Amino acid sequence: MVALNYNAGRLGSPAGGLVGGDKIRPPMSGCKLPVGTCPDMCPAAERAQREKERRLHRFEVAPGCRGDRPRADPQRAVKEYRRPAAGKARPPPSQLRPPSVLLATVRYLAGEVAERADASSAEVASFVADRLRAVRLDLALQDAGDAEAAGVLEAALAVLLAVVARLGPDAVRGPADPVLLQAQVQEGFGSLRRCYAQGAGPHPREAVFQGLFLLYNLGSVEALHEVLQLPAALRSCPALRRALAVDSAFREGNTARLFRLLRILPYLQSCAVQCHIGRARREALARLARALSTPKGQTLSLGFMVHLLALDGPEEARDLCQAHGLPLDGQERVVFLRGRYTEKGLPPAGTCSVLVASKLGGRTLEEVVVAEEEDEGVARRKSPA
Repeated sequence: MVALNYNAGRLGSPAGGLVGGDKIRPPMSGCKLPVGTCPDMCPAAERAQREKERRLHRFEVAPGCRGDRPRADPQRAVKEYRRPAAGKARPPPSQLRPPSVLLATVRYLAGEVAERADASSAEVASFVADRLRAVRLDLALQDAGDAEAAGVLEAALAVLLAVVARLGPDAVRGPADPVLLQAQVQEGFGSLRRCYAQGAGPHPREAVFQGLFLLYNLGSVEALHEVLQLPAALRSCPALRRALAVDSAFREGNTARLFRLLRILPYLQSCAVQCHIGRARREALARLARALSTPKGQTLSLGFMVHLLALDGPEEARDLCQAHGLPLDGQERVVFLRGRYTEKGLPPAGTCSVLVASKLGGRTLEEVVVAEEEDEGVARRKSPA
């Protein structure tokens, strides 16, 4: 898990004209945006150019291809993000992927790239984040229906949240830049929430993703204010009520309630809130230290700590206590001595198996995204016209 930098990037606001961090000029009056016609995840022209310039990622190289000039596999190559240049003409429809291809691209990234066993989580996150940024840009440059656009943006954001949540504590030394990834997540929320705000709707999954927005920005006054401005009917949906309850417990410092709620969050919601778990545990430990510390020291069972803070086991509890200067009494209890509690650097990044990874329940990331889309599709078909 990578700690959240609370000063990096802006919240995913529905206001403004930013898509993927780049200003996209609206079409001139009377001009209509094109509809993409590219049938591949990566246009043939880009594949050829990147082959020539040797800019293919190893995930995109054709199997068995060796030598100095690797060839792109059309079934694996994915369009990379290129910042729109000022004054440059918009790409033609043949270079833009339509929503159906964009959604297929997102599912490919979830099913084939995110699950690779031969790559680090940092390499996967860096590749996926870049390709999803290109997905958002393609969508912004063409005329897509509200429902289609929302479906692509929702799936893309779900995948991005999951791959970022899988980053380990060593990611800061790998190919993934945690601050840049955080900015990408916020931009993903911004694109999706603009789609909700500007579209006619209804969007069956809006409550889920507005809740994800609040959980990712847990404790943010701005995020809470934006969520509270949503229609009452939307705020009354279970997914958003649950997110508001988590935010309330976090703000109040109600440790028992907070971690009880975190235990029952679904997988994607757990991915969204994971970046705040280290901070929540540190604040809970600080409150325990203030309440229990004495000159002679009071002891507390590590088993109780594991249960209270939803830790992955006694070893993680021991590491957490020792990282904050608290001595141990044997292997089973921590001693709260007055003046010993300290905070240095960022909160320790736990593995969060109990609170996040275990909730996959043997499913792949693609299965999670597809299952949720199918559930929503059933709800749409059963809803009255």
